[in-house]
Amino acid sequence: MMKVAFSRYESGREEHGNVADVLDGENLNQVSKLEEEFAAYIGCKYALATSHGTSALHLAMLALDLKRGDKVVCSVNAFPNVAEVVRHFDAEPVFVDIEANNYNINLDLLEAYLEDNQSKKLKAVIVTHIAGVSVDLDRLYSIAKIYNVKIVEDASEALGALYRGKKIGSTGGHITCFNFSPHLKKNVCNGGMLVSDDDEIIERAKLLSNHAIVRDEDALEYIYDVVDIGNDYSMGELNAAYLRAQLVKQDSNIKRQQDIAKVYSDTLASTEHVTIPNMNNEEHPFSLYIIKVDKNRDSFALELKKAGVECGVHYIPLHLLSYYKSKYSLKINNYPIALQSFQQVLSLPIYASMSDEEVKFVCQKVKQIAKTRV
Repeated sequence: MMKVAFSRYESGREEHGNVADVLDGENLNQVSKLEEEFAAYIGCKYALATSHGTSALHLAMLALDLKRGDKVVCSVNAFPNVAEVVRHFDAEPVFVDIEANNYNINLDLLEAYLEDNQSKKLKAVIVTHIAGVSVDLDRLYSIAKIYNVKIVEDASEALGALYRGKKIGSTGGHITCFNFSPHLKKNVCNGGMLVSDDDEIIERAKLLSNHAIVRDEDALEYIYDVVDIGNDYSMGELNAAYLRAQLVKQDSNIKRQQDIAKVYSDTLASTEHVTIPNMNNEEHPFSLYIIKVDKNRDSFALELKKAGVECGVHYIPLHLLSYYKSKYSLKINNYPIALQSFQQVLSLPIYASMSDEEVKFVCQKVKQIAKTRV
């Protein structure tokens, strides 16, 4: 029986060549080259490589000088690392409900919260671009200026994604964080990237990414000082070598994902009990293809798994997780749109190396199982 994994890492000639160069002791500046190439690809001033995507988010909080008791607003529909990096500073994540159509943070609710809770303790807003689709960033940045908060964009699923013709990470946010091995789409190499156009933010991030160590260029190499509390967020040369080859392919990968999404939508458009995503957004990169199943989503996913199709969910709302539910006394109905969406959403496999046969197989199984719903 054919099986279609939810994701699959790719390793072509370019990846092998770059990694071999490092192993042979040649071309040992892969991290710095990746940072240069990434900044050029995104169209931002600075890019700082990190060990993984969560490291980039944690470093972003350090760069913003987050402190105990500070507050950071985020979508309730995000991977746990978003709220987690806030809690590591003994700061408080504040959850906001989502839009029903794209699963991103609801800007009306965000603005209402900021209007009613103006405080020096309110430091930032973390916005997660679900499936690579952004909120109205022009409006978001305007809100940020009015209420004097920093915007950190979680672009784990948005590498190469566009907003009004510009790549996410070059549109005006204070910090954007990328993840080369996002949730449920694990890569063979981990890595993250923090990008910014802000000189002060990037200088602080660079300092704190290496234990806040400073050296006098004229002194012996082993003489150093420590001027703050940092950590080690560094990416390895082997990871960077592999990821440099991946970066070159990203735009063509997105094109392939968009083609697969069109096949999915054309084939599943009239399938009972299944709602397909909006296909009118030409900038949608379809890093995820999220359908809605009108009832018994988990049993639907289980039947797909038995039939050879792996699926994912993006995401379990944070207020349903034991730690946050008990820590902040959250109720299941506090965020009704996120709750309703969670009960229905299902992410189908979508990645550039999927064959046409695999795409057809997924469609067949979805339609076949949908017919059994009553």
